[in-house]
Amino acid sequence: MTSPTSALSAAGVSIWLDDLSRSRITSGNLKDLIANRDVVGVTTNPTIFAGALSNGESYAEQVAVLAQAGATVDEAIFAITTDDVRDAADVFRGVYDATDGVDGRVSIEVSPDLAHDTEATIAQAKDLWSRVDRPNALIKIPATKAGLPAITEVIGAGISVNVTLIFSLERYADVIDAYLAGLEKAKAAGHDLAGIHSVASFFVSRVDTEVDKRLKAIGTDEALALTARAGVANARLAYELFERKFAEEGAKALVAAGAHVQRPLWASTGVKDPALPDTLYVTELVAPGTVNTMPEKTLEATFDHGAVTGDTVTGAYGDAHGVFDALTAVGVDFADVTQVLEDEGVEKFVASWHELQETVQTALESAQ
Repeated sequence: MTSPTSALSAAGVSIWLDDLSRSRITSGNLKDLIANRDVVGVTTNPTIFAGALSNGESYAEQVAVLAQAGATVDEAIFAITTDDVRDAADVFRGVYDATDGVDGRVSIEVSPDLAHDTEATIAQAKDLWSRVDRPNALIKIPATKAGLPAITEVIGAGISVNVTLIFSLERYADVIDAYLAGLEKAKAAGHDLAGIHSVASFFVSRVDTEVDKRLKAIGTDEALALTARAGVANARLAYELFERKFAEEGAKALVAAGAHVQRPLWASTGVKDPALPDTLYVTELVAPGTVNTMPEKTLEATFDHGAVTGDTVTGAYGDAHGVFDALTAVGVDFADVTQVLEDEGVEKFVASWHELQETVQTALESAQ
């Protein structure tokens, strides 16, 4: 019997787990997910690490060593998180080798405090890449305005990047342009373009959460009929944009020179509204050459009962454009929606980062 997750993989979707902890690595859980759930990568963020450290006894020994060495909070976080990502990258090395570097990827994010500081983002991205020291790492950089030139510079240095917190098509176009500009810099610097990979993380469920709140406030039948449609429509139009941008001559020339396209990654795919199908942001976003990074709950739901029927994206562009025409007609300002979501996204990651700092501070003090 073919499982829904293997059917998803066969349809061209790479399944990445949106979670990481040391216990997942040491217990063999990650190896099990590779073998039995078709998982071929992992993404992390400050919220995930904050949860892992606050709940994990598996960090106690390392925290004690760091405390004795007089490590600062940020030095301790850097050591703990890069160790986890390095070890997870080693678990996924077989997948990385088998897919010629496309999958088997583990992401680690620059500090969210740097989201609006281009130079500091570049410096920390290079530091993280050096410290993890694994070819299958991805350095996560947010798609803020300050993040765009950082993406170009880091790609130009030959470092693989996961661009995160993308909500609007306009910003996504900027992200692709930043990636292509980075490839041009890398080529000019003599880097092997074939060794550079990137994904663009386009957020889905958060779009529905914000839009549906506005639709409910409008309250008309026309508005309410659009509930839970914006997130999928926005992602489908992102894929349309991806196809169009990478069909342009400049992108085609880079690919001909050995570069890879920057794959669209569907992020925030856990369903927030319990009234919706729990696999909505998986089964409605099946397209070749994409990544879907799932919380474990969504992964298990997909494995259990996900209905994978092939490509559900490329034939639905007309419907997706229709959804946005209808949203405009009922009075939803989508540009404002995406700006609010970007601002909130950065704020949430900053809050999680500070929570992580407090957790590590407490652990260091307790270990002294």
